[in-house]
Formats: sequence, C-alpha cells, structure tokens
Amino acid sequence: MNIEQANETAVTRMMAARPILKTVAPARDVIPRMRKNLLLHAGPPIAWERASGPMRGAIVGALIYEGLAKDWDSAEHLVTSGQIDLEPCHEHGAAGPMAGLISASMKVYVMENVTHGNKAYSGLNEGYGKVLRYGAYSEEVLTKLRWMNDVMGPILADALALGDGLDIRALLAESLHMGDEGHNRNKAGSLLFTTKLAPLIAKVVDDKETEAKILQFLGDNALSVLNPVMAACKAMADAGHGVAGSTIMTVMARNGTDLGIRVSGLGDQWFTGPVGQPKGLYFPGFTEEDASGDIGDSTITETAGIGAFAMASAPAIVTFISGTPELALNTTLKMYEITHGEHTAFTIPALGFRGTPVGVDIRKVVELGIRPQINTGIAHKDAGVGQVGAGLVLPPMNVFEEALVAYAERYLG
Repeated sequence: MNIEQANETAVTRMMAARPILKTVAPARDVIPRMRKNLLLHAGPPIAWERASGPMRGAIVGALIYEGLAKDWDSAEHLVTSGQIDLEPCHEHGAAGPMAGLISASMKVYVMENVTHGNKAYSGLNEGYGKVLRYGAYSEEVLTKLRWMNDVMGPILADALALGDGLDIRALLAESLHMGDEGHNRNKAGSLLFTTKLAPLIAKVVDDKETEAKILQFLGDNALSVLNPVMAACKAMADAGHGVAGSTIMTVMARNGTDLGIRVSGLGDQWFTGPVGQPKGLYFPGFTEEDASGDIGDSTITETAGIGAFAMASAPAIVTFISGTPELALNTTLKMYEITHGEHTAFTIPALGFRGTPVGVDIRKVVELGIRPQINTGIAHKDAGVGQVGAGLVLPPMNVFEEALVAYAERYLG
C-alpha cells in the first residue's frame, strides 16, 4: 500500500476540481434522495434528543416554513415520533452553515465540478442577525426566507441561465488576494460575487425596485458568497474522496454537539467526538456563558485548504475572531505541518504566493499532535437568539486517533 501515492491522488483531485455555480433550484429537484419529510442538517448524524439549542430552533423553523408544523411543540412531535427524518447535509452532497438546515422546498445553489462531474449544494445565505441558521424561527425570519425563496431565488436562477455559470474557484483565488480567507471573512468575495451577478440580474428583472432590493441584499451581506463557497469546497473535497489507501480528511463538520470527520480511504464512515467551545470576541451583552458548542458545515472550507488555513491572507480577520495578525500568519504556517501539499489555485501574497496548506493527513495530526485550526461564528446556546460572536476552536483529537485505528485495521491488518 503506497499511502503517499494515494494521498497525492486525493489532493491532486481536490486541487484540479473546478466548481462552477450553475443555477439555483428547489432542493427537492436537485439534491439526491431529498424528500418532503427530510431535513438536512450540519455536522454528523444527530437526533433531536441530543441536538443543541440552535439546531433544534432551526429544525422547528424549517418545519414551520414548510407548513408541516405550527409551533415548537408540533414540530418536536413530528421529529420525535419519526415522521420527519434528520440526515447530515454531507450525506447528500450538501453543506450548510451553522445549523445547516435545508428543507425540500428551499432554494439551493447548484455547484458543478466540471473537471470530475460531481455536484454539491448549499442554501441561500440569510445575512446577519436573527436567522434560521443560528436557530431563530420567528415570523420575521420566515418572511425573509420566503422572499429569498420566492423572489430572489428564481431571479438568480434566470440570471445564471444567461451564461455558463460563475467560476467560484477563480473568485476565491482572487478574494484571497484581497484580504479574505474564505470562511469568516468574505467581504471581498461577496462584493465580487455581487458584481458578477449584477449585470445578469439587471437583464432579467423588469421591476427596478425588486432589482435594487436584491442587489442591496447581496451587496450589504458580507457573507453572501459564503454558501456558494461552501458548496464549491464540498465539490472540491468530494473529488478527493473515495481514494483507496488515502489518509486525507475530506469532511470535517459540527452539529453543535458532535464534530465528525470522514477520510478519503475510509468510505462514508463518520468518526465523532465532542465539539469544542470557541474562544473569541463576543457581541456587546454576550459572554462565553451564552455560547453554543461549535456548529456548522463551514469547516468544509478548512478541509479544502482555505478558512483558518488561509488566515495569513486575511490578517484583518483577527478584529472579528480575536487574536493578532501574527497569530493569523502563524496559524497558516502551522497548518503546513499536517497537510499533504500546497494548493495550486489558492495562493497567499504575504508568503510569496505560496499555495495554501491543503489535504489534512490524519497520520500527521496524530503524530505531531497538531489539530486543524477552525475559525467560526458563535451561536447562542438557546434557540431564537442568533449569533453572539466569532472565534477560534479546535476539533477533538480522538476523531483522528479513531480514524487512524480504523485505517490500520482496514489496510494494514
């Protein structure tokens, strides 16, 4: 078994993947095995009984949004009685920020890796404040979701239909040179995204007021591009999955209770452990006591070689997540120690245009005791409150140790 060769194959496929945003469509029409009574969530598998506050709130909100429940009690009954299925986004080629909830009628971005042919999906980003992905489900939240779904979504689909799609890998590469890192800092990327969509939207919208509202919604939201970026990173990571003998991590995700990883050479098996408590900066009026455990699929960015792994490109991110510009630089340098290679598409000007660290090797994580760094938003522990800060967190070491034991049992006898 040539592990290095297998890892080279997996990481080369990840880097060669070219994710193109093709359209926006209802989840039930495009996501494999999506159905009316299925909710997709962030992280590894979770049942209602162990779900965090923001995860429960998002589940309730999605069921009310779909017209399947009227309130918290009726939604909880649907889930606990088995009438509603909960499954990870990652088991359906999707990725969702924070709680990650995708329901059947919600519009999703459809990303196609034109190099290898696989697709990936993510919902539309709601912006900041009280939003479903942070467990809020008030009428205000649902009204915004309906506008996004019924007004903005179809217009985005019509706009994208005018061309061959948007090259998100190229957009990411440019935004890294403009001070983004692709996970918690997406200001440049979101502006690029809006700029590329604006002339297309103008061509398909007759009502100027609607056009202005959509462009303002996209332009004012510094996270507009996060969801397409996550779908792009999912498409890239999936391209490197399923390589026999590879020890490269292809999924890292959290549901507020557990963090789970998957490994290229170990199929669809999850390796899970308890999520960490992020350390960072809190919004006025909130402290660490208010925080939920780490949550979200957005760590697919670190898995694909950006996010915290590219913090050297985004020193200003420390004003949002805490730390210093030196910390941002040193984080990237440390991640080179546990990765297989340097990305050929994503480069860092401050490091002489060195490629970002890509392809976490579980062997190196265990051998060196260096865990993949994550930067993340922080949700309130109670449903309905929303985001309370942002910071840094590490995954539990046991998931890498258990994955390595499983690898040894499968391949080394």
